[in-house]
Amino acid sequence: MVAVDDGTVWADDSGGDGPPLVLLHPGVGDSRIWDPVLAALTAKYRVIRYDARGFGQSPAPSVKFSLLRDLVAVLDHYGVQRAAFAGCSQGGASTLGLALAQPERVSALVLLCPGIPGFPYPEEEEDDDELEADYERARATQDVEALAGVMQRVWGAAGATQAVMEQLRSAARASLVAEDLELEDPPVFGRLGEISVPASLMVGDADYPPLVESNRQAADRIPGCEFVFVPGLDHFPPLREPALVLDLMTRTLARAGW
Repeated sequence: MVAVDDGTVWADDSGGDGPPLVLLHPGVGDSRIWDPVLAALTAKYRVIRYDARGFGQSPAPSVKFSLLRDLVAVLDHYGVQRAAFAGCSQGGASTLGLALAQPERVSALVLLCPGIPGFPYPEEEEDDDELEADYERARATQDVEALAGVMQRVWGAAGATQAVMEQLRSAARASLVAEDLELEDPPVFGRLGEISVPASLMVGDADYPPLVESNRQAADRIPGCEFVFVPGLDHFPPLREPALVLDLMTRTLARAGW
């Protein structure tokens, strides 16, 4: 357990002499989302991953907290001054925030369907009203299974496999205990042109359409960013396409200035 501001998070360090690589999970799952690629990565890198507050093995928060500050606390705990980062969705947003707030700590970025704080997302359409109502009803009744089902309709269009639903249940439990305490990540969309490290971004056409558009525009703004668009891929790249994710990570980290 690693101390963060007025709380703790569960974290894991594979150790070894390889260059450090930090994996950050999405808001629709926890650090187990990296399991399909973990063995290949730990054979070459010192891999650090952790569960954000309320997710996976990390306890629920009791105070307002910042995902970015928690990331910095984990890095400091392990004495990591500079690392490569792979961030999925929520984790991608945090890695982008770090790359702009403390660029000296980031040697490369692999972004998997990342959140893009500050992107001008469109207003929700009317056909989202039913989803929103179902979501609020599930939250009001503390129904983890129902909440996971609503999330799957938005983020898991490629299918409700056992692994995906277990990730969504973890996210649903976290939503019930942490969502109201989580502070917004700092906006990054207008500053993406400042990123100067090797970067790549993967997103699929089965993901949430406004997020896909934000990712297209973000990749265009990050200098030299490799953009990979995957047919049939939703919001769970490491589970759906581990080989493609591993190939992208290998290519990007080969360009890292450790």
